[in-house]
Amino acid sequence: MSKGLNVHSEIGKLKKVVLHRPGRDLVNVKVEEFDDVWIHDCFYLDVAQKEHDAFADLLRSEGVEVLYMEKLVAEALDACPSARAEFTDTFMAESGIVNPMLEQAVREKLDAISDSYQFVLEAMGGYRYRDLELPRVSTTLSMMDNEDAKPDDLVLKPLPSSYFSRDPLASVGKGVLLHHMYWKQRDREVPFYEAIFKYHPDYAGTPIWYDHKNPWHIEGGDVLNINAHTLAIGISQRTEAAAIEELAKNLFWGSGNSEIDTVYAIKIPNGYAYMHLDTVCTMVDFDKFTVYPGIFETLRVYRLTRGDSEGMVAVQEIDDTLEHILEMATGVEKVQLIECGAGDMVEASREQWNDGSNTLAVAPGKVCVYERNVVTNDELYKNGLELLVVPSEELSRGRGGPRCMSMPFWREDI
Repeated sequence: MSKGLNVHSEIGKLKKVVLHRPGRDLVNVKVEEFDDVWIHDCFYLDVAQKEHDAFADLLRSEGVEVLYMEKLVAEALDACPSARAEFTDTFMAESGIVNPMLEQAVREKLDAISDSYQFVLEAMGGYRYRDLELPRVSTTLSMMDNEDAKPDDLVLKPLPSSYFSRDPLASVGKGVLLHHMYWKQRDREVPFYEAIFKYHPDYAGTPIWYDHKNPWHIEGGDVLNINAHTLAIGISQRTEAAAIEELAKNLFWGSGNSEIDTVYAIKIPNGYAYMHLDTVCTMVDFDKFTVYPGIFETLRVYRLTRGDSEGMVAVQEIDDTLEHILEMATGVEKVQLIECGAGDMVEASREQWNDGSNTLAVAPGKVCVYERNVVTNDELYKNGLELLVVPSEELSRGRGGPRCMSMPFWREDI
């Protein structure tokens, strides 16, 4: 397989994809810590791993090379003598640990791990007070102020949502976006991917279209590659309009030879159930999209193109139906919208909650779907889609589907 990235569509035959297999990071969580670590259910890890392995095997059966983020990061850290120290500095700076003695204890615990792969898993899995070597007697004000801490209190928060590898980044053409994520806790996932694109011999030097340090939020679930020249990006709870405008500026005028000349910014409902564009709309074939009917209630679409002078972005609001806008974006004469829940608003609400619209295409007309969304899956099947069904009793608890759990690194051009 070639080095670098090549993603010019949502439906070109998938050849290489990045996943993260959930581990201790998913379950080192107490119920009262849900908001702090940003996950909102308790998982049965053995079953979640079996389901995730089934997903990976399903992709492999379609000829997809499955890469694991945790292994790529370990390889990246091993590839450069200074990489691990530089990564650790970045990771600790974004850890949220404000007590210097606790920060030092975590750093020493991680530094003592010689194997880079185990180091990555430990960094993602988090630490509690009981996991650390701390002085028995408090000798500093900062430690005295923490004397009420319990052994099972968190010091280094785990990253339980990291099995959704879609969100911290986005592959666009031959380049990548490294996002500033909406929730600070999830933003801590991005440095792992930064390490891949900084140090890994297969990916170092990849053009970076959006920098993690930008002030505006953007997440990968909102970024859809319509074709080699066109993106659709959701304006959502987690992706700001200013981020889309900055990205468009970088794509149209920046270095790196971006092929994108048009960006469609699509306003979607604001809320946890509709967190990203790909939870309400995904492309499944040349002329077919899955949609959640609720998207029509807030439909506002803007087209961004290169402005008349250097660094400028032209913005035009488009007042039209979603079908016509997608026909304009794809260049297809007639687009078909397949509704989540088969148009029944009760089923649509239930199955959208479990990501009935969040499909991953492995080829035109062939998509991965969650097993539990039986009404939507039946509707997709009746409309000519070939379904690759993923077991999902545990994985769906995290509020993300097959597209959320995957980041394509290579698709065949169409």
